[in-house]
Amino acid sequence: MTAAKKTTIPADLPEEMPRVGNWLTQGIGLMIVKMLGWRFDGNFPPEKKLMVALAPHTSNWDFVVAMPFIMALKLKASWMMKKEAFFFPFKGLFMALGGIPTDRGAAGGLAKEMASQFKQNEKMWVAITPEGTRKKAHKWKNGFLRIAYAADVPVLLVAWDFPTKRICIDSLYQPTGELEQDMKEIQRRFSKYRGRNPEHQTDLG
Repeated sequence: MTAAKKTTIPADLPEEMPRVGNWLTQGIGLMIVKMLGWRFDGNFPPEKKLMVALAPHTSNWDFVVAMPFIMALKLKASWMMKKEAFFFPFKGLFMALGGIPTDRGAAGGLAKEMASQFKQNEKMWVAITPEGTRKKAHKWKNGFLRIAYAADVPVLLVAWDFPTKRICIDSLYQPTGELEQDMKEIQRRFSKYRGRNPEHQTDLG
């Protein structure tokens, strides 16, 4: 990745990025980010539609760190959850926060369902943790790549690096369609980062 200026949050954000929130939520996010002492490293790409792969995921602290950044950026980061969880009175809140109800038993599978969601939305960035668990995962889940293939969208690699207290935009990866090759390259790019509990990280060597 080309070296980028390290700052609390980027000053210039692409118009293509999906946004949500207001000055109040942004201010609260910025305040928490500064209290935590973390910073942002990198720049967002001018893409309307992305899969966002987040790693290494080793602790609940990952989301404690990520959420105030999301608020400060006014970023609408979509996330998947089974449709049964979207019930009153939480459905409206979940949808407003970027939740996407999914039916894993749908014809064609989750990848096809998510490809349809991407098609229906002008802007959508869907975030997912490939490890799928805070515990040590011996193998990453490949669902994020299958969705990227089906929706024909690139994958933005975003890392937590606890030793340096940075959230890093590593790179924008254009999938080749070769599952094993794509996974190997993405894991290689993530291998230089360390989570809060490095002993829980998947061995990417």
